[in-house]
Amino acid sequence: MRFLTAGESHGPVLIGIIEGLPSGLVLSEDYINERLARRQGGYGRGGRMSIEEDRVKFLSGVRFGKTVGSPLALQIENKDWSNWQKVMSPNPQAETEQRKLTCPRPGHADLAGGLKYFHRDLRDVLERASARETAMRVAIGAVAALLLEHFGIRSVAHIVALGGVAALRQTEYSATVIKEKIASSPLYCLDPKAEKLMLDEIDRAGKKGDTLGGVFEVMVEGLPSGLGSHVHWDRRLDSRLAGALMSIPGIKGVEIGLGFDAAGKSGSIVHDAIAFNEEGKITRSTNHAGGLEGGTTNGQDIIIRAAMKPIPTLKKPLPSIDLASGKPDFAAVERSDVCAVPAASVVGEAVVAWELCRSFLEKFSGDSLQELEFSYQNYLKLIREYLHSTS
Repeated sequence: MRFLTAGESHGPVLIGIIEGLPSGLVLSEDYINERLARRQGGYGRGGRMSIEEDRVKFLSGVRFGKTVGSPLALQIENKDWSNWQKVMSPNPQAETEQRKLTCPRPGHADLAGGLKYFHRDLRDVLERASARETAMRVAIGAVAALLLEHFGIRSVAHIVALGGVAALRQTEYSATVIKEKIASSPLYCLDPKAEKLMLDEIDRAGKKGDTLGGVFEVMVEGLPSGLGSHVHWDRRLDSRLAGALMSIPGIKGVEIGLGFDAAGKSGSIVHDAIAFNEEGKITRSTNHAGGLEGGTTNGQDIIIRAAMKPIPTLKKPLPSIDLASGKPDFAAVERSDVCAVPAASVVGEAVVAWELCRSFLEKFSGDSLQELEFSYQNYLKLIREYLHSTS
């Protein structure tokens, strides 16, 4: 299974195409739209979110509410296109100096992209490098999440740190409970006291014309053991998940389970002892590995966190250079957010779901949902027989 996206931040639409989705999956636009709405939420967002109301439209691949096995084409309209038709026109006769950008923003793709593609107007870079593209990736990830949910695999993302404020770690909640608890939270955070401090930090940063980053955690429960593999570097699932999260604009670090904390502890503390429970099933008293050992799922919950840097568009811009004049200047100022960590968490959940769904389909391959169900149930049966013979 693979996907492609197309579209610019202020172009007419975002387009996504998924190939390899099995037939027979019940799929509705409303299911995807709920996740798109969550991406647009979160305290600290900018004026763009008051314009857009992201809704997906199926262009192909679905008939009478079910996937048919052909490529699934998705579209999300950019309502702000009406204000940018002249600036973003594909017509050569419409070329304009309006909104031309020649002062790159430190921390953004502006300068690196301009040098790579020899663009004089850096808008040709920022329009595609913009996090606006992640709206389509949330839609695509929602399709993957729905397929996983059919097999009892559920995921959730929540904020664990923002602007230097850390939330208390909660390890006893299921994905369903976490979703219920953060549903009314302005920052998708489980710790109300920490969230209050985070909100204050966002307000302070906004008044100073500054921005804030943070850390979100994605938890996935219900996964079988055996997804991914230790036999080749590119089959290791922890590598693939880390790469998926690092592909989100602004993400600068990823950790699984204990992550960086494990480096400062002894092995007797870090590693999760293995035992049989009373029912003869493998059990662990801890989950420091975050559900992955040797690049493979071990049957425990996936716990993975990603660190997002502060957004590089500042209302009080940093020093830069004007590529048109060759003189020192200040970086361009575009409409932006003070903090988008809650939105990034929704994107993070989506890309994790996509990568896990890919791995699921690699192991339990089939062109239809019925084939997948047969293969999956047969595997679970074999696992039970293996454990029974061992115990």
